[in-house]
Parts: sequence; C-alpha cells; structure tokens
Amino acid sequence: MSNYYTDHPEIAFHLEHPLMKRIVELKERNYEDQEHFEDAPVNYEDAIENYKRILEITGDVAANIIEPNSEAVDLEGPHLENGRMKYASKTIENIKATRQAGLWGLSMPRRYGGLNLPNVTFSMLSEMIAAADGGFQNIWSLQSCIDTLYEFGTDEQRERFIPRVCEGATMSMDLTEPDAGSDLQRVMLKATFDEKNDCWRLNGVKRFITNGDSDIHLVLARSEEGTKDGRGLSMFIYDKRDGGVDVRHIENKLGIHGSPTCELVYKNAKAELCGSTRLGLIKYVMALMNGARLGIAAQSVGVAQEAYNEAVAYAKERQQFGQPIIEFPAVYDMLSRMKAKLDAGRSLLYQTARYVDIYKALEDIQRDRKLTPEERAEMKKYTRLADAFTPLAKGMNSEYANQNAYDAISVHGGSGFIMEYKCQRLYRDARIFSIYEGTTQMQVVAAIRYIMNGTYLNIMREMIEQPVSEALTPLRQKVEAMLSQYEESIAFVKDANCQETQDFLAHRLYNMTANLVMSLLILDDATKAENLFAKSAHVFVHHAEEENAGHSLFIKNFTPSALSYYRTSEKEVTE
Repeated sequence: MSNYYTDHPEIAFHLEHPLMKRIVELKERNYEDQEHFEDAPVNYEDAIENYKRILEITGDVAANIIEPNSEAVDLEGPHLENGRMKYASKTIENIKATRQAGLWGLSMPRRYGGLNLPNVTFSMLSEMIAAADGGFQNIWSLQSCIDTLYEFGTDEQRERFIPRVCEGATMSMDLTEPDAGSDLQRVMLKATFDEKNDCWRLNGVKRFITNGDSDIHLVLARSEEGTKDGRGLSMFIYDKRDGGVDVRHIENKLGIHGSPTCELVYKNAKAELCGSTRLGLIKYVMALMNGARLGIAAQSVGVAQEAYNEAVAYAKERQQFGQPIIEFPAVYDMLSRMKAKLDAGRSLLYQTARYVDIYKALEDIQRDRKLTPEERAEMKKYTRLADAFTPLAKGMNSEYANQNAYDAISVHGGSGFIMEYKCQRLYRDARIFSIYEGTTQMQVVAAIRYIMNGTYLNIMREMIEQPVSEALTPLRQKVEAMLSQYEESIAFVKDANCQETQDFLAHRLYNMTANLVMSLLILDDATKAENLFAKSAHVFVHHAEEENAGHSLFIKNFTPSALSYYRTSEKEVTE
C-alpha cells in the first residue's frame, strides 16, 4: 500500500538535522508534559518517534484517501446554496478522515488538545497532503491561522477557540477586498464597537477568501474612523455560529477546484478584537502572512513532487522508437532538473521552517518567563534568518512547482494535454502558488533589502565553511566562484546609484541569491546522505551556475539609460 511518507525517504532525512535537537528541547520545555499527557514524549528520541508516527499516519491518509478523491473533487468543486458554501462531497470525506486521524490543531499545546508539533513537522505533513490534493491542502493547512490567535489572543479566547480547531473546526483569514489585494492598507471593511452588546460589528465585503465559509475567521477591518492607511486596521475573530456573513459568490477558478474561494458580505456581523487595535496589519497580518507563505512553500513542494512522480512513471512506460523515453537525453535531462529543483527547494523549505521553530518557541517561552541574554540573542538570530529565508522559500518553491508541472506535461507529450491525465490538473493547480499569499514579485521586494545590506552574503559565507565530502569538493569550488560573481553583481547595482535600476534588477539578484543558498544546502544534504542527494547536488549546482552566469552578464552590461527600452509608454499601449 502506498504511503506518501515512507515512499519518500527524502522527507525523513530532514528530521535528522542537527537543529532538530534544539527545536525539540524548546518545544517540549524539558519534557514537562509527560507528567500530564500520556502521548507526550519523555526525551528527544521519543519526540522524533512521535513525529514519525504522525507522518506515517498522514502519508497513509494522503495516499489512500485524499489522492483517490482528488479527481472527483476537481470535477465537482464546491457550490453555493442559500448564501452558504458547500464542499464537494469527496472533500467532506477528506475532512472527516483527517479529523478521525487526529490531524487538526497539530501545532497547538497539548493542554488545548493539540500535539505540540514544530513547524518543520507540520510543513512535512502539509507537503504530503498537497501532493495528494493541492486544493484540499488549502482547507486543511489554514488550521495554522490558530497560531496567530494563540500568539495574540487572550487566555479566554484561547480556551474557547483552540480546542475547537483541535477537534477539526475550519479556519480562514479574511484579508483581501475588491480594491485591496496586495495593498492591504486600502482595506475598508468597517469595524464599529457596539456599546449596548459589548462587541464589535463588521460591515463590508471581502473577496478572494480561501475557505471563506469556514467555522472561525480572522478578519482584517478598519476600526479607526477617518483613517486611510494601515494604522487604522485591527484584527478580529468572527465565529460563523454567530451569523451575519453570507457567501455572495464562489470563484470559478483555473485550478485548486476543491479549495473554495469566496466573496463574503459582512452585515453587522458580531466579532471580537484579537490583540490590540491599530496593530492588525502592522503586526498580526505579518505573522499570519509569514506562516501562510511557508504553507504555500510546502504546498508547492508537494505538487512539485507529484509532478515529478507522474513524469517519471510515464517516461518509464512510454515506448518510442523501440525504447522507453526515459532513456532519451532530452527526457532524462528534464527529469533530472525536476528532481534537483525538488530536492533543493525542499531543503530550503525545511531550513526556513527550522529557523521559524526556534524563534517562535523562544517567543512562546518569553510569555512565561524572562529570557536569558543568550536566549534573547538566539531569538534575534533566528528571527533574522527566518525573515530572510521565508521570501526565498515561498517564491522559489512556487516557481519550481509551476516549472515541474509544466515539464511533466512536456514529458507526457500530447497525452499531457488530455484531461484524463493527472499532470494537467497539477499544472492548473500550481499556477496560483506564485500568485497568492504574495506574488513572486512581492517576495523579491521582501528579499531585496537583505540582498543589498549583505545579510544573505554573510549567511552564505558562513554556510560555505561547512565541510563537504571529497567527491563534492569540485562543486563547492563552483559555488565559491558563483559567490564572487554574486558579490560583483551586487556591487554593480549599488554603483549605479539608481533606485529604479535596483528595482528593475532585483529579480535577477533574487534568483542568484536563491540559487546560491540552495546550492549550499543541497551540497550539505549530499555530504550527509550521498545516496539520496548526490545526483541532485551535481545537477542543481550546474543549473545554478548556468543561470547565475546569465544574470551576472545581464547586470554587468546594464545601465540606467537602458530602462527606456523596457518601459511601456501610453502611446505604445494605445497604438
């Protein structure tokens, strides 16, 4: 019987990373839960075994329930009935199966009914569920919105809402509006305080809300009358049981059909404040979005894996000119690049998740006691690393999912264009990954300051000092040459002393950065597990070398005056 965890030993490899010991130590707080909860681990080894059991259960559910349901979900999709969203029938089966398996509220402390899982393990679960059905992963992974409520809500709110999510209550984050997409400062959904009933009331419209008829919503709304920027926005909790919100429309999308994308109308809906007023966008949405971006990175890795699986299976079976097409150089070149991007992207995802785990665990500890100076320094270090790595993990993995899905269709040839083959659905599903929760262009904007201020450069200099196996030394030498090339490219952009030039070249610098970081990560992985990653290390480093050479050449030959060739004038548009 297939299992999406045991079938892919590359996932389990990332549980062996040296940082896992620190993560478990922080999450389990000297294993104090063992005195109160039977399932709590008693030591590090026990914690890792717990993670493996949960991963294996999820791998089974993903492979044998969610994946077999995926085509029916894609065909049926959700529908609208009397102002309510109704899931596809097989989506309901998926939700029931994951509830029965205990796969909800996983990151929450055991005292609320959760399993206290670290982010890295949750990301592994998320990857597998996405591989089975990218649309269902959206519904399931939005349970991570509860992390924001746990972090910023009151004790009373935690006691009321967190156990419900641990039992399987669905969640959504209601941020965007018809006139406020990436620019959330323009959100105008109105929040007014009802003195008589001692609650807040929400009025307005939200658009493009994933899982928009969920049980519990986190809602960004304008609480400060007369304001027009982010300082007038607050975060609210809306409970569907209180009523006041109707689904006006469910979007008819290109892909992820099982994931309902709704337009919501708030009509004097009762809500309660989460955290403090005026911090909705500045603080709470940032926390939500960083978690969501890591979720999309995991979703992307899952679909990239499934696209690769489909391509390899077809290439082994398909005969042309008397031999399987997997033996043709044009095909195995494509497949090897797909696998290399998958392995390197996965390594970037889990490295980012580990950084998030350490600083988030220290933040949680800080609520109960004062951190030592060493702990404060550690939290600062890993916060900086997580902030720098998150836009790389989301942006690159979402692009790789698109590329792998595209290449899977190419391997299938004409059959890939036929609706009976899964690769066409993966292609349609993947397209949104580089758009929602911050487009790739927005990830570039988030990353460019770390490029220009030398943060990534310093990280790479530390990473390149890590020992590699003798067989991989020539590859590290290539990476060293790329690093010098990268420094020169940054210097060229700085010397141009033109903000528009920097903005224009930012995407090329971003790609160079990601290629270098992933090259260093995959070299480290291949040193520790040659049988799993040596081939991908060779392919990826050569791929990165090829790409970075092109970007470097473009940057070195670019001048601010060349921008005029790229701008589109009003005259050109009207012509």
